[in-house]
Amino acid sequence: MKKVSIIGAGSWGTAIAFVLAENGHDCLLWARRSEQAEEINTAHTNQSYLPGATLPGNLRATSNLREAVGHGETIIVAVPTKAIRPICQQINELLAEPKLFVHVSKGIEPDTHKCISEMIEEEIDEKNCRAVVVLSGPSHAEEVVGRQPTTVTAASTNEEAAKEIQDLFMSQYFRVYTNTDVVGVEIGAALKNVIALGAGISDGLGYGDNAKAALITRGLAEISRLGVKMGANPLTFAGLTGLGDLIVTCTSVHSRNWKAGNMLGKGKSLDEVTEGMGMVIEGVRTTKAAHQLAQKYEVAMPLTSALYAILFEDVLPKHAVDQLMNRMKKQEVDDLFGTTEN
Repeated sequence: MKKVSIIGAGSWGTAIAFVLAENGHDCLLWARRSEQAEEINTAHTNQSYLPGATLPGNLRATSNLREAVGHGETIIVAVPTKAIRPICQQINELLAEPKLFVHVSKGIEPDTHKCISEMIEEEIDEKNCRAVVVLSGPSHAEEVVGRQPTTVTAASTNEEAAKEIQDLFMSQYFRVYTNTDVVGVEIGAALKNVIALGAGISDGLGYGDNAKAALITRGLAEISRLGVKMGANPLTFAGLTGLGDLIVTCTSVHSRNWKAGNMLGKGKSLDEVTEGMGMVIEGVRTTKAAHQLAQKYEVAMPLTSALYAILFEDVLPKHAVDQLMNRMKKQEVDDLFGTTEN
């Protein structure tokens, strides 16, 4: 049994805690609101994020961050990308000994273009951090708490730390592989949300399977091209955090990025979508970062550019699709691993 602190009681943070508690670990889940922590402790539910799910009786929650940070040997950060820096700054002030950090968020910080592991390493003093591990892959929280088979990747430059997290999570229904390609895992995890917005828009416009297949395939090409330029192993994008995560996020009604894109495709504005969702849509923020990265690394990313135009330049979705379809003719080559730039 290990002592684990999970920071963030949203749908995915709660699902992560669910797996660990069922594995027999001593888990303390930090919730921002005291009433949410009380609900988890007394009713063993988290209806706002995982309606209908019953949580393990040994899973405890608190709204006291000091208590949560002091509890675990391992700290799992499960907050939206925009909250990573402020929560890590608070955690750093509360640490009395080095901890193993894991993050399960998926995004890139606009302007700085930092991946989440880099943000954590910048905000947590070196003396307070044993290592940083990324846990990522095709994994809807709703299916995990339903004990449906799920497979993810634990990635770290510290192989022993990745194996430690693999051992922590492995169960009958939750399988974990390890990987040392942190850049590839984080880029794939973040950018699949951008393509998922596009898949939702496609469905919202009434397009069919042909269009979605093209989106997923060409989306993977864009993600791979950028990732390889940033130093990733091209084979990572054929794995769970590349193709696997892209498929599940682009095709499932559980995906909040797909839902947001679907609403955009049906004519709603970004403000209306954001207000209606009630949860963070990581793909919107990541689209801005991806657009900036494409310019920085001089990588052609037409799908990302089209989504940026829809989200931030008020281009109508149908017009953006027409522009994509009428670009100059190209020869299709094997560029899924970033061997070409168009």
